[in-house]
Order: sequence, then C-alpha cells, then structure tokens
Amino acid sequence: MSSRETLDALLEEHGTTYAEEAGIRLRDTPQPLYQLLVLSHLLSARIRASVAVASARALFSDGMRSPRRMADATWQQRVDALGEGGYRRYDERTATQLGAGAELLLDAYGGDLRRLRRDADGDTDALRSGLRRFPGMGPAGADIFLREAQVVWPEVAPYLDSKALQGAERLGLPTSPTGLRRLAEGREPAVLAAALVRAALDKDVVDSVRSSG
Repeated sequence: MSSRETLDALLEEHGTTYAEEAGIRLRDTPQPLYQLLVLSHLLSARIRASVAVASARALFSDGMRSPRRMADATWQQRVDALGEGGYRRYDERTATQLGAGAELLLDAYGGDLRRLRRDADGDTDALRSGLRRFPGMGPAGADIFLREAQVVWPEVAPYLDSKALQGAERLGLPTSPTGLRRLAEGREPAVLAAALVRAALDKDVVDSVRSSG
C-alpha cells in the first residue's frame, strides 16, 4: 500500500475523534469545552481509552455536564459514575480531582475555557500550561485536549503530538508533522490525530489498516 492508501484506510476505519465517541458535540462554547476537559483528564490515565470514554459518558449522563454541576455533585456521586463506566482503578483520586478542577475553572475562568484561550492569545505553549493547572491534567492530558480542540480552536492546528507521530511510525507514514500535513492535505487535523493515536495505542488498528490493502 502507498502512504496515501494507508492514510485513506486509516481514516475510513478509525476516523472518529474521541469527543465524538464520548457523545460530545464539540463547539466553541463553555459546556462542550468543559466536557472535553473531563474526557481528556480521563483519557490521560493508564487505562483503556474505551473505559475512559464510557466513564465520561456516565458522568455526563448522570448530569455532570458543566463545571457547576460537577462541583455541586458529591464525591460519592462522582465515584459512582466513574465506576459505572468501568473506571475503577483511579476512581477515588479522580473523583477528587474532577471536583477540584471544576472549582478551579469556576473561580479562575468563570466556568468558561474560552477565557483561557483568550489569555493565551494564540500561544499554544501558554494554552498547554493553562490546561496543566487543572488537577490530574499533566502533559498527556493537555495534548489530548489540544488534539481534539483544534476543531474549534484553529490557531493550534495542526496539532500532532508525539503519540500521534508514534501511530504514524507504526503505520509506515511520515513521522514529521510537515510530512503528515502534506499527505493529509484537506483532511480534518483532529480526525487525523485521533486516528493516528488509535494506531499508537492498539496493534489491531495497525493490522486492520494493513490488511485492508
């Protein structure tokens, strides 16, 4: 298979963002951006991505869709929702972090991550640093958020972090952001990044793409 054919097969089979998978209709408005923050936090832990997505869905389905609702929920309600999604290894610590993060977002940004974006003024490093202020959001969580948020925050696009580049390497695709951008010209960068990350995380994704040729 050529690199173009590999990329086409990857996007056809696995071209869904994690936000879409979690049921988040991502827009540049406070609630979906907050939901993406929660999802990014969960995805950054050492658990299967499918469990993180299911746990985010459980939190949202139990009403914790906004920082105010998350902060107002009890610690036990957060633990129970995480457990419902299968997120049991880190559930107690994560429940505490989600509550503290919601309070921080309300206090520092009025519950609106667009204020963080405004303060960063187009500086991706400043955005990354701001995201890392939230409890449980380390470098991996910030990368996940920005990979997905580039759909609505185009100033960070194309955002292809080390995990996405690892997926490209496993598929035999260009391993530089410039090479990938050229190959994927006209494709949505967030979809490309999510598909590449799936290849980095799951050997079955790589095998299915290669067998499609």
